[in-house]
Order: sequence, then C-alpha cells, then structure tokens
Amino acid sequence: MKLYYSPATCSMAAHIIAEEIGLDLDLEKVDLRSKRLANGGDFMAISPKGYVPALMISPGVVLTEGIAVLQYLASRSTDHDLTPPAGSIDHFRHLEWLGFISSEIHKTFTPLWHPEFPAETRAAAKATLDKRLGFVDGHLGTHRYLMGEHFSLADAYCFTVVNWCHLLQIGLTPYPNLRRYLDEIATRPAVQRAMTAEGLLTAA
Repeated sequence: MKLYYSPATCSMAAHIIAEEIGLDLDLEKVDLRSKRLANGGDFMAISPKGYVPALMISPGVVLTEGIAVLQYLASRSTDHDLTPPAGSIDHFRHLEWLGFISSEIHKTFTPLWHPEFPAETRAAAKATLDKRLGFVDGHLGTHRYLMGEHFSLADAYCFTVVNWCHLLQIGLTPYPNLRRYLDEIATRPAVQRAMTAEGLLTAA
C-alpha cells in the first residue's frame, strides 16, 4: 500500500496509525499547492479530490477521507486496541469523537490558514476553535486519552490537527489538560517515527 501525504497535514494521523500497527507503507509526498508528486507526477490523476490522505490499496484502488483511511488501516491488523469492539457503545463513542474532530476541530482551522480571508471570518473561526479546544480540555481532565486509558485512532487524529496550533502560533496555555495530552502522545515511538519520516523531527 502507498500513502500519499504532505508533512504535518491531516495525513500524518494515518502515518501514525500505520506505525502503531507495524504496517509497512510506501510513502509518496504531495505538494498540495501544485498537486504534484515528488517525482513530478500528477496527484490529481491519483485522487481527483486533490487533498491528502489518499491510500492506494492496490493499483487503481484508492481510498480517501481521513476517517475512512484510519479505519481501513486499523482493520489490517487485529493485534491492537486502537478501536473499540464493533457494536459496543465505545465503538460508537469512538465514531463520535472522530466525527467531532473532523467537523468541529479540523474544519474550523480552515480560515486560519488563509490570511486573505476577512478578519471577521478568521476571528469567528478562532472563537469557535477556542470553545472546541476547551471542550476537549475538560474531557481530558478526567481521561488520559479521548477513550479513556487506551490510545485510539481518534487520538492520532486529534494530536495531528491540534498540533497545528503551534504552526499558527495559537497558545495552548488555557488548556493544561490538552497540553499534557499532546506532550504524552508526542513521546510515543510510533509518533516519533512518523514525524521523523515526514521531516518534522530530526533523527536521533
């Protein structure tokens, strides 16, 4: 399988999960502005949506959308506890978190990446993001990870997108539980390997 990725984007969550389960993926870097691959190829020919992650499962079979890619990767191995048992209430709680991260945190960042957007649009997005991060921080006051004691797909996704605060110089001082959570996840070997492979950390 091949993962089409761009460093520090939401595709890093899929990269982390592949590392967590020991799945050997080929990595293909994408320039999201030009839609070109590192070898000069046309990414739009691989995924007409034009964004990452895109997972080529086999020639001509490409899966997109982060939540779908995460769950597909987790399904490739049964030797992990990254997803709760199917049919359990925790299974649906986990889907609830994945949906919340996707729609209420990930998408809220969009205007903040675009300085050309009107100031009031960016301010409204920042205010919404503050509320969403506050909600997560409150939850993490009584939970080690989003689902309790076990690291899950939702944590890989949450870690990836909330770390954008550092790139955008959004302080996390108001969210001590969230800061503790991010710091702990950053020490996971799988996360270290994924970030090093993407050029976000210097290899030891």
